[in-house]
Amino acid sequence: MSRVIKNYRDNASLRAGFNKLAGETFGLNFEDWYQNGFWGDHYNPYSILVDGEVVANVSVNDTPVMWKGRRKHFLQLGTVMTREEYRNRGYIREIMEEIERDYAGKVDGFYLFGNDSVVDFYPKFGFQSAMEYEYFKEVECQEPATARQIPMDSPTVWKQLQEVIKSGAPQGGFEPVDNSELYMFYVTKFMQECVYYLEDKNAYVIAEQENEELLLHAVFAKELLNLEDVIRAFGAPIKKVTLGFTPRDTAGWQCREHKEEDCTLFIKGEGLRDFPKEKLMFALLGHA
Repeated sequence: MSRVIKNYRDNASLRAGFNKLAGETFGLNFEDWYQNGFWGDHYNPYSILVDGEVVANVSVNDTPVMWKGRRKHFLQLGTVMTREEYRNRGYIREIMEEIERDYAGKVDGFYLFGNDSVVDFYPKFGFQSAMEYEYFKEVECQEPATARQIPMDSPTVWKQLQEVIKSGAPQGGFEPVDNSELYMFYVTKFMQECVYYLEDKNAYVIAEQENEELLLHAVFAKELLNLEDVIRAFGAPIKKVTLGFTPRDTAGWQCREHKEEDCTLFIKGEGLRDFPKEKLMFALLGHA
């Protein structure tokens, strides 16, 4: 017998089953995220349990976004996986229908990122594919770098960063809010060397720097900052900047289609109706 289970984050046995399947499918393990206290209420796996074993899953990530000064409530679906021997039994459909029953009429929209093998699957649930747009520019700065790298290697620095994220003013034009745990998933696992502190701004920045190019993922500060000031903090070597989020003011930025290999954005809901024409991007570090 199979059944859909949810809200089991604090059940060690079921969580272990979820982590086992995530490890087999994506090479991911969420246990340290949980043990470090960052797996909060926003992330909720909906799983199929067969004979006590987690065999399929679609996770719900509650993602509020500030857009044009208004708070929108979107639901991101992710960590979609089925153990190989249990595929083609309709389990993902069963989970998707359960999620729809739980959230229909309660959120402004749904979105997810699917690989090329499922481009014909999600439209069956009312989703449509949509293009994202990224913003970039050439820059020139003669000043020395002042951004100081802060290794994310201890609970002390994690807590300091999380407090700034929680209390910060939204810096982007289409920015996730009230979901610090998702950012902490990235910086405590894959991006421990990508966090910088701007002392004169009392701001934290998550960025990847490669030679003369800067990928600016996120900016966290209590006050609204000028992105030009943030960029200058990385100094003379930087000649090109690409944003991992949609800026508040697009003036002076070039725009192009954002494409990731084997990845398509799917959207659904009245709240995302204008997404395609507004040339937006879901923050790269908002992917669950």
